[in-house]
Amino acid sequence: MHYANNLRDVFLQHADLEKAISMENYMRNQFRFLGIKSPERKEITKQFLMEHGRPDQLKETILKLWSFEERELLYAAMDILVLEKKKLHLQDIEWIKDLIITVSWWDTVDLIASNVIGPLVMKHPELKEKHLDKWAVSENFWLQRTAILYQLKYKQETDEASLYNVIRNLSSSKEFFIQKAIGWALREYSKTNPESVHSFISENELAPISKREGMKHLSKRNAQTPVYRRHNR
Repeated sequence: MHYANNLRDVFLQHADLEKAISMENYMRNQFRFLGIKSPERKEITKQFLMEHGRPDQLKETILKLWSFEERELLYAAMDILVLEKKKLHLQDIEWIKDLIITVSWWDTVDLIASNVIGPLVMKHPELKEKHLDKWAVSENFWLQRTAILYQLKYKQETDEASLYNVIRNLSSSKEFFIQKAIGWALREYSKTNPESVHSFISENELAPISKREGMKHLSKRNAQTPVYRRHNR
């Protein structure tokens, strides 16, 4: 894939060893980095797209970028995928699933969940029953996390019953990334329907971190609500 290889060549020209070490340490030395911070990476990708256009073969380009060991190239793949999300069709969820479960960590999974899978399921609701419901009971906790977070940006269009159902089913998980995702999903939805989320948290057994994260916006909201004292006359 010349497109992906050419993009990698450009990225290699901007490598910074000192920054790379810091970035690798931050990610627990699980991945190799070139040392290109997010703003610079996005600018490099933007300039590359302006010069070369968007890839004609989206799937092949994304998968090729995903095969490189330098983490910034996976981030570039996600940047391009988000730009091209309107071109995705329901069958594309099959190979996007491979992105979720390959060299997985929160940095790639979370962006795919809310910025790629979310819009795709919104466009093709049948994907929920066919795929997301199965991911929620998968043995792969990154798929489970995606099933929790894909509605993160839905706001008023959130399928509340579905969100609460997947949370209930995974609430006993001992996996940190699931507990954290539950809290995050509840916190975001509390910005849209605070009363509902408050009731859900009160009525269901959740891990401490899930409850704490889920209550963050509600606690802040309550703290900012002025208290009016009734004076006796």
